[in-house]
Amino acid sequence: MKTIIHKANTRGFANHGWLKSHHTFSFAGYQNPERMNFGMLRVLNDDVVQPEMGFGKHPHQNMEIISIPLKGALSHKDSMGNKRAIEVDEVQVMSAGTGLTHSEFNDSKTDDVNFLQLWIIPEEMSVKPNYEQRMFDVSERKNQLQTVVAPKDKIEGEALPISQQAYIYRTTLDADNAVDLNLKSENNGVYVFVVDGEVEVADNTLEQRDALGVSETESVTINAKKTSDLVIIEVPMN
Repeated sequence: MKTIIHKANTRGFANHGWLKSHHTFSFAGYQNPERMNFGMLRVLNDDVVQPEMGFGKHPHQNMEIISIPLKGALSHKDSMGNKRAIEVDEVQVMSAGTGLTHSEFNDSKTDDVNFLQLWIIPEEMSVKPNYEQRMFDVSERKNQLQTVVAPKDKIEGEALPISQQAYIYRTTLDADNAVDLNLKSENNGVYVFVVDGEVEVADNTLEQRDALGVSETESVTINAKKTSDLVIIEVPMN
């Protein structure tokens, strides 16, 4: 088993006034050659957008983009004709493929929006762009793994499709509970991100916004020391 720990206070940080963003991996003005990716997971940004502010129209190409709101609602508009808000307990996926443009905006006059945005490198280039979002039942991740994203050719239940052999799980663990994750492939690794709480993984204690990458293993056990909310990303390592 191989592990790499990324403590919350070691992340890159950018304060743009209207946007405060923590970068787990190199992104924009934060460039760290030791933090380029974890396997096919290229970006994990923890963004807080002020009221009545947001990202103007901008392009993406050949990337799988996953957004997970943690607080508030983020309005989305794109070149495929989608115009919707994504809310807490929803997940949004975009396969940028041959190219698309989109904007994201906090319509609230009073409340910040906090969301995670992940970029996963696709397994095939120049696919037809795709957009989907779905609300997931919170009860189905209580003390168990809930699959919210899966490969488009291996969809499980209500999971949203992406163009990569990668999976994203959510779980909310009560204190003194545990979950076991059996990896789908020996080539995969798993990246455990603690939204809130405290857990133990592979003899490492992780607290709020800490993360641990684990590879060269068949399974990972996550033990909750406190009530904890987790996002878990399983990706090919090469």
